[in-house]
Amino acid sequence: MTSQRFQRPRLADLVGRHRSRRFASVSALAVLALVAAACGGNTGESDDSAESGAPLVYGVFATPLEEPWDGAIHSALTAADEAGDIVYKHTDNNDSADKMSRTLRDLVATEQPDIIFGDAFAAEDAVREVAAENKDTAFVFGSGEDPVEPNFSVFDNWMQDPAYLAGMLAGGLTTSNTIGVVGAMPIPEVNRIVNAFIEGVKETNPQATVKVTFINSFFDPTTAKQAALAQVDQGADVLFAERAGVIEAAEEKDLPVIGMMVDQHEEAPQHVVTSLVWDMRPTVNHVVEEFNAGALEPADLGEFSFMKNGGSSLAPINTDVPGGVPEELIQQVEEKKAAIMDGSFTTPVNEDAPAGSTTVGE
Repeated sequence: MTSQRFQRPRLADLVGRHRSRRFASVSALAVLALVAAACGGNTGESDDSAESGAPLVYGVFATPLEEPWDGAIHSALTAADEAGDIVYKHTDNNDSADKMSRTLRDLVATEQPDIIFGDAFAAEDAVREVAAENKDTAFVFGSGEDPVEPNFSVFDNWMQDPAYLAGMLAGGLTTSNTIGVVGAMPIPEVNRIVNAFIEGVKETNPQATVKVTFINSFFDPTTAKQAALAQVDQGADVLFAERAGVIEAAEEKDLPVIGMMVDQHEEAPQHVVTSLVWDMRPTVNHVVEEFNAGALEPADLGEFSFMKNGGSSLAPINTDVPGGVPEELIQQVEEKKAAIMDGSFTTPVNEDAPAGSTTVGE
């Protein structure tokens, strides 16, 4: 029986909108390298799975690992490998449904992995078809759809908690009462982060205006930077870099900025206030533990990305940014974080397009 530990809001309405998951352009050289390397390589000096007794886990990624979303999954699996919990191998740049399908079928036939982690958003039907044909292999994929018996689990980066806290910071830092957000595109997984950020802004500064621009791409730093600079021209004095390129704009204009997915402090130490951080390790740990116990069932694993479960966090607050960060504002954020962790506050989840948002090119 499917384990429904976490109920996605309005899932039936989200299926179609999740199809266009983020894809960076892949160069011809990268594609040739993938063909030559077949299924990628081992990530470390792991013993063979049969010898170590640990399950063989493959990461099958749609994008290059430099793309932070798949990079976060790869990082967690690498850590599990280094801890001896799994034997881990991976392949990336599977940037079409056909390529993803071929890679998965080849891996199952030749490597016989126990578990496959990956990203199904732009190849949903293909991945699910392969999973249905190979019921003895556990598939655990980023997806906007439901888990499926007997072997297909889903997850996503549910980061509304750190987004809310970051919004509180932005609301307290702005002096112009205008904050800029540059996001990928108005799909549920982006909308819920941006909307939670806006709600956080409202808590500390109800008078503030949040300008949201979507660049209609998951990786276009040039366009993202241009969108951020346009927001600065419109009065924004704090920025949220939901996409790459915004931090460069903040640095150029000497403004505080909030990073995304990983702690981006080192990219601009005098400007990055904090970052939303996604940690897939709790999800990986749960799957491996259930597998080892012979109890792994298809489930929506979204809850393991929640802050209270260690799946997301707010990076340390950097006060060495333009204008500084008031101690009382930090205290407000810490108090709200404590409320999230003890369950006395639940961050609202709103996956609708943010009111007043615009998309580049429309």
